[in-house]
Amino acid sequence: MDLTLLFECLTSASCLVTQTSTALIIGALLFLVSAGLTLIFGVLGVVNFAHGALYMLGAYIAVTVYAASGSFLLAVAAAGLGVATFAVFFERFFMRRVYDADVLMQLLVCYAFILILDDAVKIFWGAEFRSMGMPTAFQAPPLFIAGGVIPIYYIALIAVSVVIALVLWLVLNKTRTGKVVRAAAQNKVMTSALGLNTSLIYAGVFACGGLLAGVAGALAAPVRSTSPGMGFSILIEAFIVTVIGGMGSVTGALVGALLIGLVRSFGSVGFPSFVEGVMFLAMIFILILKPGGLVGKKERRA
Repeated sequence: MDLTLLFECLTSASCLVTQTSTALIIGALLFLVSAGLTLIFGVLGVVNFAHGALYMLGAYIAVTVYAASGSFLLAVAAAGLGVATFAVFFERFFMRRVYDADVLMQLLVCYAFILILDDAVKIFWGAEFRSMGMPTAFQAPPLFIAGGVIPIYYIALIAVSVVIALVLWLVLNKTRTGKVVRAAAQNKVMTSALGLNTSLIYAGVFACGGLLAGVAGALAAPVRSTSPGMGFSILIEAFIVTVIGGMGSVTGALVGALLIGLVRSFGSVGFPSFVEGVMFLAMIFILILKPGGLVGKKERRA
């Protein structure tokens, strides 16, 4: 631990810009993963422990499509749609059967699929690390702001995440579809009694969560190595983000993702060997002060 380095970074414009841009890209990826995770939990009340595996699947699909087509846009679209389709299959034939079961049963089903997808990846793509490389469109000199370095791809990834966050907020808060989804989250029985197809709602929410995870995996492929099991580490961070922000709150997922991004980025300067520990300490501290999370709502007692 070297707090002197951290202080020097905080007082240096170049270091501040560089580390803040790194924090934003970490936060952007975490938001895309945790938004799908918290959306599924908010509506279905199910913690999808297999969500990290969907992120991994999206990365592999993107690497494959990009290698075949040379189009990064097509790779991202294929990853999102491919994982969304798999998420519907997963929800329809497996998760739907354990919605009313014990949490342990849900955990076992999700964990089984983590193992299945990890082995499937090894069979189809091999166990070695793969790298997409930086897409041609983003192979440009970085921006220099106050002496700090910001790669062009970072800017694009952050912009995409902001757009997705705005679209999610608009859909959930300003459209009839969003009202239906929020109604299903509040009272599933009443929603069904009103004649709404809750099965279709659940499948749609799971597909949206899978789409976000697949897009996150595709966007991470140029800057992170692709390997079996890569979804496990980001799953842990996504859970921390979800808990910090408030279970079921997409806005909370955004706030939590940015907070964890800052902790990871600046923590790597001051205490590189204890970054994960600081994340958990931050989670504990926030939950002590606000048990429902930063943007979560307090549970109502009967």
